[in-house]
Amino acid sequence: MSLPAQALPQVSAKILPLTTRRSKGQSTQEVASVLPSNTPAVKLLLIDDQLIVSEAVHRILTEETDISFNYISDPTQAIQTAMEISPTVILLDLVMPEMDGLMLLRWFRSHQVTRDIPIIMLSSKEEPELKAEAFARGANDYLIKLPDAVEFIARIRYHSKAYNNLKALTDATVTAQLQAQQLEHTLKELQKTQVQLIQTEKMSSLGRMVAGVAHEINNPVNFIYGNFDYLENYVQSLLNLIKLYQEEYPNPSSKIQEELTATNLDFMIEDLCKLISSMKFGTERIREIVLSLRNFSRLDQAEKKLVNIHEGIESTLLILNHRIKQGIEIVKNLDKLPLIECYPAQLNQVFMNIISNAIDALQERKEQAQKQITIQTKIVNDNSIRVTIKDNGPGIDSNIQNKIFEPFFTTKPVNQGTGLGLAISYQIIQKHHGNLELISELGNGTEFIIEIPILQDQ
Repeated sequence: MSLPAQALPQVSAKILPLTTRRSKGQSTQEVASVLPSNTPAVKLLLIDDQLIVSEAVHRILTEETDISFNYISDPTQAIQTAMEISPTVILLDLVMPEMDGLMLLRWFRSHQVTRDIPIIMLSSKEEPELKAEAFARGANDYLIKLPDAVEFIARIRYHSKAYNNLKALTDATVTAQLQAQQLEHTLKELQKTQVQLIQTEKMSSLGRMVAGVAHEINNPVNFIYGNFDYLENYVQSLLNLIKLYQEEYPNPSSKIQEELTATNLDFMIEDLCKLISSMKFGTERIREIVLSLRNFSRLDQAEKKLVNIHEGIESTLLILNHRIKQGIEIVKNLDKLPLIECYPAQLNQVFMNIISNAIDALQERKEQAQKQITIQTKIVNDNSIRVTIKDNGPGIDSNIQNKIFEPFFTTKPVNQGTGLGLAISYQIIQKHHGNLELISELGNGTEFIIEIPILQDQ
């Protein structure tokens, strides 16, 4: 691919060729620059086995201070050199003795670092088929050695500017993507923080409420409950006295007989015992409710401790009993579990959220079939336990299941759900180094599976 010597202009004395000799057996790499040390707008790399072509290009670019020129004669070193100097335009000879230009073009396009650099093919052949093949392999332009200087420089600047714009756009896109990822991460962290703050305030408010209720109710209830034994003894003494009067005076006066008939004494004696028993049972029930509220909130158990989680489940069911009574059957399959190291109040909050959601889902059902919530506990792998809460409600659409644990996402109507219950539950289970999983299918109910370690250090 040589040109007639007389066709080449003389090389300007301003051009300082820099020659790097490689070890014996390797080819010579020659690099020349037409610019000072400041970074140019255009960085040109010529790959051609003929030094005379390099000298001609040197001369054309001598006065172009915005273009730096680099030359390499060994095509086997082209990829490495391009990676080192990062050119904005590559001039590539089509035919070289050691390597075909089209093959080198394909290598450039397959390498991640050089695949977008504009490549102008240089050739002495004006053949449409050859041009078409070069463009098919990824060439950006095709010039005949050597073109008019004005056109040559214009094409180099055009391709370099397009490449620099592409790099700037790519860098801006990558920066925007990184910023978007950072913003998304920050938003998620803010949402988690907000959920945690809401949960803390919610649990604190619940604790204060339960403390007040327990204090206001527990004292008078204990007073009433403590006096039932005395009341029962006094009533029994009076009944014994009446019985004794009846035995000693079997024939009372007419006035007493009329009063006995009016008051129906026999019925009153029988019903009084039942009444006292019923009142005592009711008082015991109130005490159980107060105790369940205390167990649920665990005001005195803010730290981790070993607890029987079945007590937490039973307390939750007792608190929700007024809703469960509305046609919902609770099926419990509770395995014998060891004491679990956990934050009791937080774990009870998880049970409350999931069971409340199950009740809400069942209340949406219009079918007459039995509404049912199944609660199952079991030991898994001797170092963790599993709690499964399943309902036979309408189920959850698979398209939104991946959003169920996101903060503020809810399937309930406006003003009927905050979208925080399951998000808080998910974070609580994560805090316990466990896992909360959802399994649901439209028409076949919803199942939540909670797994936590028996001991938190496992």
